[in-house]
Amino acid sequence: MVLISLVATHSELDLETVGTLSSGAAELAGSVHMPAVTLATCNRMEIYAESSGSSHDDVQSTREQLLDVVAETSGLDRELVGRSFRTLVEDDAVSHLFEVGAGLDSAVIGEREIAGQVRKSLADAQHAGTISGNLTKLFETASRTAKDVGTRTALGSRGRSIVSVALDIAGDMRGDGAAFYPGANVVLIGTGAYSGTSLAQLVERGVTDIGVFSGSGRAEDFVAERAGGARALQMQELPAAFREADVIIGCSGGNRRITAKEVENLAGLSGDSPREKPLTVIDLALSHDFDPDVAELDGVDLITLESVKMAAPGETEDSVQEARDVVRSAVDQYLTERRERTADDAIVALRRHTQALLDEEMTKIRKQHGCTGATEEVEFAVRRIVRKMLHTPTVRAREMAAEGRTEDYVRALQDLHGIEVPVREEPARAKPAKRRRAEEFSAGELAQMASYLTKVPAGGFCQHHRPGEFEIERIDAVRDLHIRRAS
Repeated sequence: MVLISLVATHSELDLETVGTLSSGAAELAGSVHMPAVTLATCNRMEIYAESSGSSHDDVQSTREQLLDVVAETSGLDRELVGRSFRTLVEDDAVSHLFEVGAGLDSAVIGEREIAGQVRKSLADAQHAGTISGNLTKLFETASRTAKDVGTRTALGSRGRSIVSVALDIAGDMRGDGAAFYPGANVVLIGTGAYSGTSLAQLVERGVTDIGVFSGSGRAEDFVAERAGGARALQMQELPAAFREADVIIGCSGGNRRITAKEVENLAGLSGDSPREKPLTVIDLALSHDFDPDVAELDGVDLITLESVKMAAPGETEDSVQEARDVVRSAVDQYLTERRERTADDAIVALRRHTQALLDEEMTKIRKQHGCTGATEEVEFAVRRIVRKMLHTPTVRAREMAAEGRTEDYVRALQDLHGIEVPVREEPARAKPAKRRRAEEFSAGELAQMASYLTKVPAGGFCQHHRPGEFEIERIDAVRDLHIRRAS
């Protein structure tokens, strides 16, 4: 298995193209027959996958399969998709992910959100069943490294983010800086990750009038889950909210953009009694929530991700170097441990071979001398000698693996001892469990479940455990049968 990563970021592409490439990110990993994790953020689209073999042709085939799916899900030309991605393999892919998670490859160096997005991408892949043990270990270690950067370096203590920079720009453009926000009215569009961060940042800056709108109808749940005095907006409330707003923040990333004409009408920029105060629109959606023409409206300032990227503050060289040192150390440790694990199969094969020889000889001794005390002493002594003899080959196996020379060690076992090291079969990626709907159960199955549940104490999981030890949600159909049977 070879780790491969396809990378398209703000460093090489315009954000519009990155957004289009990311349009089918949620379904991408599930569309290929290989372990894969997709990391899609406001300024990057990355895919981490494992090839089916270690040859150059295997790696190339994996890359082509991934690019085909990206082209299909995004609707972009296949040739354009191929040009848009850099390909990283093995150690380079590992180093890149660790740097991304630590915020060292972001438009805002040291940004906080990216670490959470790395964790979420792993959780999404686990839920979808597109993950493998190797990818899980990789992403978990990258997440721990990002946490170390946040707690051990000056870069992490600054806590900059895309959202915080955008709000800083808006405050400066209004002329009041941080003093602008306590009296500002804000409308937040969307309920995703950036919306949550935006709401937290607004509350931290003293904003008390925050309206949240979601075209998907999730605004009420979003507000209910978060403290801070925000209120959910219904569609009919948008005109009044836009008219009173000082700042409108778009974080939805939906398929439809709000046009300049709609902003003009909703915010009351024209007509018999046009609004007098200026309006700042912040578009944090990768696919853009607002048309660029909004920037041409009189009295409106438009701040986009491109604006944030250009205005992002540069961090001090010492802080960045400090963070890079933490990341480099973590990468080296991860790669060393991974290479050492590749020697495990060879070590197991050597020990099994030696153990088989020992057991064969001890069988002969028992046949000749019986199970006497002397025989036991001989076996004890021989096993102690074998353990001592295996110590150095085992240590050397791990040393050679750390040097990337596992194949040399395997060949030596074959040449010197005739030991064949079996090739480990990578288990097929897990498939998410499919929960059957009530109507998919037969009447007999439902009756059998209801009968069994009569033996289970209320609140219990099964008849062998006390109530409270385990709990399980019971489907309505079985619950109804249980109630009818009890009555």
